[in-house]
Amino acid sequence: MKTNATYFLNDKNEPLKYGEINLINPKRQRLRGEELKEGIEAIPVFCGFCGTDFELMKMGERGELSSKFPEGEKRLINGHEGVVWVPGENRFAIVLIRGGDSFDPTRFTEDEDYFEYGCDRADGLFSDKNYFNPDMLLHLPEEYENVTVLPLSLAKKLVFSDPYACAIFQHERMSDIGEAQNFRVVMAREKCSESKARKIASDETFKYTVIYGLGTTGLFIGDQIRRNHPTAKILFVARSGEESKKVKFVKENVKADYLCAFGLSEDEAAQKIKEKLGANASAFVGTSGNSVEARIAFEKGVLGCNGIYDSFSLGPKVEYDTMPFGFKNHVILASINFTQKHMEEAIRILSKSRFDELVELIDKDEFISNAMDAYINKIYSKGAPLKTAVIWNAKYIDGDK
Repeated sequence: MKTNATYFLNDKNEPLKYGEINLINPKRQRLRGEELKEGIEAIPVFCGFCGTDFELMKMGERGELSSKFPEGEKRLINGHEGVVWVPGENRFAIVLIRGGDSFDPTRFTEDEDYFEYGCDRADGLFSDKNYFNPDMLLHLPEEYENVTVLPLSLAKKLVFSDPYACAIFQHERMSDIGEAQNFRVVMAREKCSESKARKIASDETFKYTVIYGLGTTGLFIGDQIRRNHPTAKILFVARSGEESKKVKFVKENVKADYLCAFGLSEDEAAQKIKEKLGANASAFVGTSGNSVEARIAFEKGVLGCNGIYDSFSLGPKVEYDTMPFGFKNHVILASINFTQKHMEEAIRILSKSRFDELVELIDKDEFISNAMDAYINKIYSKGAPLKTAVIWNAKYIDGDK
């Protein structure tokens, strides 16, 4: 079957194109041990742009995408955030992005394998139609099960299902590790049972939290911490001015403090972080994509004794001096992804959120007329909105709601 789509390929001059291509429909499995199933047809309705898409475009420019293409193909339809319409089931759905030959897609091991729609060996959402494993088409909340036209505000919220699910998983991991890291200290201090100590240690993990970077990942991790730990002191650190929309949003909705680090030396930033927190950080989350975050945490001493460092940035190196690292009993964790459980919870939370306020649209005709230019000069340009999305099929969107 032929369709129109944007797709990545290895091409120095034009690694992202829009045009007609042949669709494929290989059998895929959601998890190890489950049945291999052919995909069923779905129509992408609303699609969001992710920084991963931008990085894949740059990889194509460098000729590094071959391992990302579906088997037997020399292109990859991009896009992994959005809402699709499933004609055979007369409903909307969110695509569970990661599946394959693993028991748990967040913990695949050397003898396991995976695929990701729109990212890794499986075509994604920026197409007029596509095929997806029927077990990986997740339901919307019950109140939206029978709608045939989706409110635009809801579509904007649900475009965050993938990154918000990542944030739920990050909070889960930080809680698990922070609890294991410090419950014995709490037992000794409080003279209490292990079960009580574990609960206290989990809460205390987030007592003084620094989130370095204010993209969607950092925002959603902060939102998860606030929802689960109401008394946590959360400080976002980024380069945006105090007047920016996303800074105002996190102050109002996440009840977090903010530090603009633009123009500050690393020593100055570290000092101001500790002043705003009133203490050293008990948890430090790096989401900025810059190695300065690790230097602030370790070299400049912002991360306190027994603290955990959640490395969520892709690209920068995390370096530390082994002497203070060992004696301060630090833990570094890094694990990126989510399970179906996390995405289903994300869909539920997002449907009742205000995150649609952070999404701005690009016209589809403008995007497909020159997709590369749109990526470079609008979607990921300086001053771009926190999230850009596109209505891919206006027939299914109610723009008045």
